[in-house]
Amino acid sequence: MNKNILLCTLGSSWAVIPEILGWLAPDVLDLYAHHPQCAALDAVRRQHGLKAPDELWVCTTEGAQTQASLAYLTTWWRQLGQVLPLRVWTAAGTDQLASQPECDHIRELTMRVTLLASEQVRGGQLVLSLAGGRKTMSADLQTAGSLFGARAWLHVVSPEPAPAALFARTDEAKAAQPALFSQPLPAELAAITPLVAGVGTRNELLDIAINGQRVDSHSFALPLAASGTVLSWPLPPAGDALQRELVRRQAQSSQLMGNFMAQLAQTEHHDNWRSLYRLPPAQIQALRATRLGPEHTDWLSTLPKADLHRHLGGCLDLAAQRDVAQAIWDSMRPADRLQRQGDVAWLLMQDDWPWDWPQCLRAQPAPHPGQSGTHTLRAERCAMVLLNAEDETLQRHLFDVTEPRVALKARHPHGFSAYERPGELSGSALLSHPAALKPYAQALVAQARAEGLAYLELRGSPHKYCPHDPAGFLRDLYTALLQAGAQVAATPSPAGESGVRIGFIWILDRRQSDTMAQVVLQAANAHSKLNGFLLGLDLAGDEGTHAPQTLASAFMPAFANCLPLTIHAGEGESAQHIWQAAYHLHADRIGHGLTLADHPQLMARFRDRGICLELCPNSNREVVGFADPAFPASAGLPKYPLRQFMQAGLPLALSTDNPAISRTTLAGEFMAAARMSDGGLTLWECLALIRQSFVHAFLPSAEREALLKRVDGQIFAILTHQ
Repeated sequence: MNKNILLCTLGSSWAVIPEILGWLAPDVLDLYAHHPQCAALDAVRRQHGLKAPDELWVCTTEGAQTQASLAYLTTWWRQLGQVLPLRVWTAAGTDQLASQPECDHIRELTMRVTLLASEQVRGGQLVLSLAGGRKTMSADLQTAGSLFGARAWLHVVSPEPAPAALFARTDEAKAAQPALFSQPLPAELAAITPLVAGVGTRNELLDIAINGQRVDSHSFALPLAASGTVLSWPLPPAGDALQRELVRRQAQSSQLMGNFMAQLAQTEHHDNWRSLYRLPPAQIQALRATRLGPEHTDWLSTLPKADLHRHLGGCLDLAAQRDVAQAIWDSMRPADRLQRQGDVAWLLMQDDWPWDWPQCLRAQPAPHPGQSGTHTLRAERCAMVLLNAEDETLQRHLFDVTEPRVALKARHPHGFSAYERPGELSGSALLSHPAALKPYAQALVAQARAEGLAYLELRGSPHKYCPHDPAGFLRDLYTALLQAGAQVAATPSPAGESGVRIGFIWILDRRQSDTMAQVVLQAANAHSKLNGFLLGLDLAGDEGTHAPQTLASAFMPAFANCLPLTIHAGEGESAQHIWQAAYHLHADRIGHGLTLADHPQLMARFRDRGICLELCPNSNREVVGFADPAFPASAGLPKYPLRQFMQAGLPLALSTDNPAISRTTLAGEFMAAARMSDGGLTLWECLALIRQSFVHAFLPSAEREALLKRVDGQIFAILTHQ
C-alpha cells in the first residue's frame, strides 16, 4: 500500500496533534515557518527520513475531557480542509484510567490499533506520537511500537515558561485555538520543538504461526474507523487477548524461534545460505511465498551466482564475435585479407545460403608457402563473414532457419546440428587463430560481470582449437583471462577477491574414441601445471556412439590424478547412459541427466552420493523439447523434471549451456525454469539453487568454502540492503 500513518494518543491537550503534524507535513501545515530553529527542525526530519502522513489516526478514552479535545480536534481538521483522513477509536466506557480494567481496555485497543496500522502501511511509514494522553497511554503506544515496528515515535517539548496563548484557559481562548493551529504560528508562539524519541523494529516472533495462530488483524480484529467519525470499541469477550498473546510469545521466545527453524528444515529439500536463517521470520516467509517472475529479473541479476555448465564456444553474441573477427583481421597480412575476402565472396553474394555453408569455410585447399596455416584459414574466413555480412543476413542464417527452436533434435530435419547452427561463427571457428584469444577472454569476463557471476566453469576442447599444442592453448587462455581481470587460480587476481573466479573443464568427444586416451593423458599432464585453472574433464558428444563403459580405460590417467569428472548424459537418451556414467566413469556431476526421473533407484543413489545434475532449461527445451508457456510451439510437450528432482532432494545446478546460442543469461535460465516447472520457483528456492551451484563447484574444498562464505555475506547484504 505504501501508506504513511501518524498514530497519536489523545488526552486533554488536543493541540499536540497539530504540533506533530505541522512538523511532519509542512506542505500541509507549515506550523513552524517562523520557528527560530526552523532549518534545524527540517534537517532532523530529513535525517530520519520521515514522510508526511497520508492518514491521521487517534486512539483515546471516552471521558468528558477527551470528548472536548476530540471536538476541538475535529474543528481544527475541518478548518484545515480535511486534507487527510482522520480516524478515531475510543475505548468504550473508559474515562480517567483510574482502574485496572480501564487500563487493560485502552491497552488492548492501543495494541490492536497499532497492529492494524502496521499492516495498513506495508511499504510506507508508521509514526507514533507519544505526546498526548496519560503517561500509561503513551507507554502503551511505545510498547506497541516496539513490538509491531514504527519508523519513529515522536514527542514535543515547549520552553519554560511556555507562552500562555498555547495553553488556553477560558472557553473563548479554547474556541480560538483550532484557527491558531491551522496556520503558521506567530514567532512568539513558535518555540515548541518536536523531537524523535526513538524507533521500533517489528518483533520477529510475531511472524511465527503457533498452532495456526498468527498475530495479525484477522486474528485480533478491529474495525477500521471511518474518516471524520469516532468508533467506540467495546472490549470483546476474549478480553485482553492480544496482550496475553504478546506476553506469551515474549516468554517463549527462544522456544518459538527454535521450533520455527526446525519446521523450516523439515520442509526443505536443499539447505539455503547460512546467513538467511538469521533473517526475520516474516522475511523468510515472504521469500518462501513469493514466486519468481519477470519483476524479479534485476534482483536475480544482482545476486552473485555460479554457472557450472557454459561452453566456451557458445558464449559470445554477434557483437562480441565481430570484435574477435576485427582482431583477427587486424593481425592479418594484406595479401591474406584479399585472399580470405575472395574465399567468402561467393557466400556473401547469395540470399539463401546452403545448409552446409559452415563446412565450406573449413581449411581447404591447403595453403601455399608463406600463407596462413591450415588451422587458421577457417578462422580467417569466418572473420570475413562476420565483418562483411549484414545483421539481418546473419540473423536469418544463424537463427531464423532453425525456428521454432523447440525439440530440434526430433523435429528439425538436421536434428542436433540445427541447435548448434547459431554457434557456427564462434568457438572453434575463431579460437584456432592466436589473435582471437585476447578479445575473446575480454568478452567472457565482461559477460560474466554483467550477469553477476562470482564463479564460472567454462568448458571446451583445446585439442580441437589448437591440435599441435592444446596445453599451450590453455596457458594462453589462462593468461588472457587473467589480463581481462578474472581470477583464474586459487590465489586472487589483480582484480581482487571480488573478481569472478573462472576455471576450465576439458571436453572429450565420444566420437573420437580412438584418440581419447591420448587426450586424457594431455589433460592430466596439464592439470598440475596450470595453477588451479584446469578443474576437471567432461565427456560429451552423441551418447549413442560409445557407451561410457567402453571408454573407462581411457580415463585411467584422469582417475590417477584425481580429476573431477562431469558427463553429458541423459539428454534425450535413456537413464541407462546416466547409470553407466556414474558407475563406470565415477562421474561427480552429470550434464543434463533429464531422463534420470525414469529411474527412481538411480535417482535415490544420486541423492545419497551427492552427484549433481547440471540443468540448462533453455537448451533442454531447444534440443529435447519441454513445455514452456513462453513458446507456443512447445505446447503438449512433457513437463520439465526440475520440480521432481527438487522434491527428490537431488543436488541441482541451473546453468546456461550455450548462452549465445540460446540467447540467454543465467538469470534467464532461472526465469525459464520457473515457467517450465510445476508451481514455478519461489525466491527462497532460487537462493537455494544458487547455493547448490557453489557447493558442487570443481574447486579444492578450502577454496570452495572460502567462496561460499564470501558469497553468503554478499547475498545477506543484498537481502538486508546493507
